[in-house]
Order: sequence, then structure tokens, then C-alpha cells
Amino acid sequence: MTMNFLPSVVDLHPKHSSIMPVELIDVSVADSEARAYGPVASVCSNTGGAATNGVSRMAYTTSALDMDGPGGPFLVSPARNVLVGVGVQVGAKLYRFNQSLDLQYLVSCYSTLMGGLQLASSGSCSGRGCCQASLPEAVPPLTGVAVLIPDVNKTLFNSSWAITNPCSFAMVVESSWYNFSTADLYGDTSNRFPRGVPYVMDFAVRNASCPARGKKPPPDYACVSGNSSCADVTNGYICKCLEHYEGNPYIPNGCQDIDECKRPDLYPCSSDGICKNRLLGYDCPCKPGMKGDGKTGTCKGVFPLVAKVVVGLIGRFLVMATMLFVILLHKENKKTREFYERNGGPILEKTKMLTIFKKKELKEIINPRNLVGKGCFGEVYKGLLYNNMVVVKKTISGSVLENEKFANEVIIRSQVIHKNIIRPIGCCLEVDTPMLVYEFLMHDNLEDILHNNKVVPLNMDLRLSIVAQLADGLAYMHSKTNNKVLHGDIKPANILLNDNLMPKILLDLGILRLITRDFDESSYMDIVYTQADFPTEKSDVYNFGIVILELIIRKKATCSDNYSLVRNFLEAHKEEKHMTEFFDNEIATTGNLELLHTLARIVVQCLDVNPDQRPSMIDVAEHLLALN
Repeated sequence: MTMNFLPSVVDLHPKHSSIMPVELIDVSVADSEARAYGPVASVCSNTGGAATNGVSRMAYTTSALDMDGPGGPFLVSPARNVLVGVGVQVGAKLYRFNQSLDLQYLVSCYSTLMGGLQLASSGSCSGRGCCQASLPEAVPPLTGVAVLIPDVNKTLFNSSWAITNPCSFAMVVESSWYNFSTADLYGDTSNRFPRGVPYVMDFAVRNASCPARGKKPPPDYACVSGNSSCADVTNGYICKCLEHYEGNPYIPNGCQDIDECKRPDLYPCSSDGICKNRLLGYDCPCKPGMKGDGKTGTCKGVFPLVAKVVVGLIGRFLVMATMLFVILLHKENKKTREFYERNGGPILEKTKMLTIFKKKELKEIINPRNLVGKGCFGEVYKGLLYNNMVVVKKTISGSVLENEKFANEVIIRSQVIHKNIIRPIGCCLEVDTPMLVYEFLMHDNLEDILHNNKVVPLNMDLRLSIVAQLADGLAYMHSKTNNKVLHGDIKPANILLNDNLMPKILLDLGILRLITRDFDESSYMDIVYTQADFPTEKSDVYNFGIVILELIIRKKATCSDNYSLVRNFLEAHKEEKHMTEFFDNEIATTGNLELLHTLARIVVQCLDVNPDQRPSMIDVAEHLLALN
């Protein structure tokens, strides 16, 4: 049995068929494709009569009547579309017209249900109720799609067949978009596909080709963006962005670099890698401590297990060491603060005449190589402090009283301003026992000049000048300051001289010392002082008398079981023996003897066993200044 599908030529003629506009869905410049809604050719019989052929024009050429070739860039994609027909007994055909308006069919498919509707099943188009055909590889410009029904006069069916088959339709549709349903055999396409069906068009620059390598592109060359390339296609060429670029190659600067790191699904980089974007690609090096390729996920640790264990142990040790250091530092800071407060820091902060130095500021000075002197009460260091030469006295622990007594005494002594007195210029309180900072004199102390290897010639006038200035300084301390200041440790070692041999008394804060018995220096101790355990004005006078004695006889006032310079001198003066034998030969000249005897009498007065019989420092100073 044969079925005759005869088209009605007049219906297929473009002058009698309807033209539908194209509704664009989307455009993919990268794929050189566009998607649009296309028409559906349908045949329906709602009157009970026989159905006739149906035609629908496809308006995707530049001109609806331009049948021999497209004037625009779009052509139906043969790879992305199929021809579909739906109906009980139907043929679906794709056609075009040539210049002579002759009908030309390009591809067709047929659906038949001669055995009955029960043979139809939803799903794929197998020819029973639905047929499907691929488009030819070289699709010429299409004119339309047609639904062809059989000639009822030449079939085994009568006209009543049309009643059971109200609708048949054909369409060019995007591959895999349409899924056949038996309900479509009875549906009206105006309700089923109100906007049409999607189909895919390829677009290209038609009737042209890519310029040959090395030749200049023509003026109308479409690939105007940098980082773009040209590719020849059927009847034209297309433009594409280079790899690792995206955008529109048909406009200037349309192709832009891709950030591959933001597209891990297309440009993989494992979790052990570090994604780094760059021009023309991306890098994915392994994380520190690993080697391999992050793009392929082959990053592995550089260190073996043993090395990791060792590093872990070292890291744990470092953490513990750091914690221990922090704890010790906290304890040290706490102890430093306690020392500072115990040594009267809050009180000394209120005075502006004294600088409070931090322990770290004096750290470089308090070094064994800078030690210049040491006694039972402390150590003396010399060094640079902010480009100034200073002397730092580090008191031995236990020799200084605490809190307010020390702070108040330091404040009082810092206010003693006299040319012959070296007052403290600063202190450090962040240690167990405070450290005092004094100005440094470039010359030596009086003890070195008189008795040690650095003996310096001293004439009578110079010696008289020294004792007169010393007496003036001590008198100032005793009577001309707001608070009476006692020295308590006047001796040649605490008297410094500058380059001009001008004497300066070092305020050593002896009043604050716990009176430990320094037997090596007991010759300078007033007997009343040692018994009362505290200094007085008259004990300073006693000590000063010994200083005058050493200046005129140039011998150290030592004291032992068999010999005492002070005792022998006093006895000789009392018995009116020849005092000339005691005087230093350098100054014991005839012209100086009267002055020396006068000084000897002053010494005897200062060394009187009864403190009340001793002169005051003011009296001594006035007498010496008059002699000078």
C-alpha cells in the first residue's frame, strides 16, 4: 500500500504563505550561534471536514523573497537542529524556492499510525505518531516548513479519518528540546507553542574569508578586537577570542583576559595549590613545603614523616620556650615595678631636678670593664650616657634604707647647687638597691693625687685653695640650703678635681648607709660617729680636719695597733714638739711655716675629741678663705 502526500503548490508559494517575525532568545558570540523562536506549520480540522496541507514560512533571511542566498549572517545550524513531524498520518518537509519559484524539498520525515493510536508511545520520535530527521550538512537558505497530509481519495481511509486526527504539525526545532507526547496528537499548537519553538542559527561574516597569513586585513575586516583570531567556515568566516580571553571579538577591545582562578570548574587548582592569574593563562604552584603540580592535584609534602616529626618537636619546644620567656618577662617586669615603688619612684617622679633612668639605659655602663672603683658600700662605673661621660655608683645590697627616706634624701641632695659639690644628676630605681648617676670629672680624686702613683706636685697656694674651696662647699651644705645636708663620708677619695685642680665634693648619700664598720677606712671615722651610728655636723668637721692634715703632711691617715697618724700628730702638737717634721717637704719652707702652723691649729680644733669644742664649718670656711 502506498500513501500519496501531495502538496498544494499554491499554499506553498511564498506569495500566499504567511511571514512570521523572528523573536531572538539569546546570542553566544563565543560559539557563533543565536537562538530564536521559529514557526510551527500545523493542520487542524475543527469542522469535521478533511484537513488540507499546511505551510509556514521561516523568516530568517535578510529578505523574505531572497531565495537564492542569505544577505545577512544567519543560517540554520544543521548540527544543532532537527526536523520533527507529529500526526497520525503526516509528512513533515523542509523546503526552499529557487529564482524560478520552483519548489525544492530539502529533507522530510513521515509518521503513520495505520495500526491504530494505541501504537503511539510518548518519548522519542520513532515514526509512530512522531517522526524526526537530521538536517543536511550544507543547509541552503530555507524558505519554510510544511505539513503534508495524504490524498484521502487515494488512501484506504475515508474522510472520517480527519475527525479522529484534528491536528498535525511540523517544525524545525533545537535538538533534544522536543519530547513527544501522545497528547500532542490532539493538541492545538497555538496553545502548545504560543511563541513558537526554539531553533539554533549559525552566524558568520558571509561571502568573505580570513586574510592570508602575513597579509593586511581588508578595511571591512570584522575581527577588530585585539587578542582575537579568524576562522573560515562555510560561506564566510567567524571571529573568536584567543584562548584565555573572552568577550566580543567584533568590537574594539572586546576580548578581555579571563581570571581563571574564579572558574575552578574550567581551570582546576587543587586545595594544596595557590591559584595565580596571569595573562594567557594561570599558574597553580604548590603551597610552601610541598612540590608537584596544583593543576593536576599532585602536590605532596617536601619533608618526609621523620622530618615532620622533628619539625613538630622543634615547634613545640619553641612554643614552650616562648611561653616560658613571656612568663619570666612578666615576673621580671613585676619585680622591676616593685623595686621602683619600694625605692621611692612615685615620690621622685614629682621632682624635675633629677632624671630617673631605666635599668636598660645604664646596662652598658654597668659592665666589669667600666669598673673604676670598689668599696664596702658599692661599686663605681664610668661610661657614656647619651654622649655625656658620667659616673654610676652601684650600691651594695643592704646598704640603703627604703622608700621615702631614700627618695627624700635624693631630692634634697639634688637641690644642692654649688661649684665645689658634685650632686647626683639622676638615679635608677628599677633594681634591688638604687644606682646614682653623677657628672664625671676628667681628673683624679684627691687621694690619688696625694698618695698613689699619680702624685702631682702641689705648692702651698694650691693646697690652701683646695681646702678653702672644700670648706666653702661644706659650709654651704650645712647652713645655706633649705634643708641641712650632711655628707657623712668626707675623705680624699670622695674629693674629685677637674683639669684646673678645682676640688669638688662627691655627695655620696652616706647619711643613708647602714653604718657598717669599714675598718680599712676607720681613720676617717669620728669616734662619736661610730658610737652614735649617725653623722652630725661636727663629724663632717672631724673628717674635714683629717683632709687638711693629709694635704699638709702628704701622708695617708692610716690607723693600726702600733701607729696612728692622727694620734701622733695630736700628741706632738700638744707637747709642742717640732711640728716641722710632720709637714710635707715640698711646702715646708721658711716662707710657709707660719701658714702651716695656722693650718695645723685648725686641724687640732677640728679633731677635738669633744664635738662641742669643734668649730662649725662656717667658722672653718671663713678662716680658710681669709688665709687664702
